[in-house]
Amino acid sequence: MNKLKNKSIILFDGVCNLCNSSVNFIIKHDKNEHFLFASLQSDVAKELLLQFTSKKIKIDSIILIEDGVIYEKSTAVLKISTYLNGGFKLLYSFILIPLFIRDSIYDYVAKNRYKWFGKKDNCMIPTQELQNRFLDSF
Repeated sequence: MNKLKNKSIILFDGVCNLCNSSVNFIIKHDKNEHFLFASLQSDVAKELLLQFTSKKIKIDSIILIEDGVIYEKSTAVLKISTYLNGGFKLLYSFILIPLFIRDSIYDYVAKNRYKWFGKKDNCMIPTQELQNRFLDSF
């Protein structure tokens, strides 16, 4: 898959409104098109996770696969921020906060994401111009 060369992959909950909004935000600020996306519910995501980890990944985690390494939850979010245009790179300084604190906050939001932001019945379908950024689309 030449499409994956020099790209990082973000796996996300495809029915979560907060997650879909986050993906749209990343796309808007990822001017170099560094990221490709797939919903955690997709066969593509399941195959990628089997390839890179034996650990069971919950659907409430954002996953970043970069150079064969899996990052999840707050660490994934902070690493993603380093590729975004604008001042978002500064968010990476939060990596100094201990992981258990960062992930506790992440888990609290993840646990309440459907209640606070709602959910869709089906996974997001990318627009024609964005289909090349989604692994589920080819």
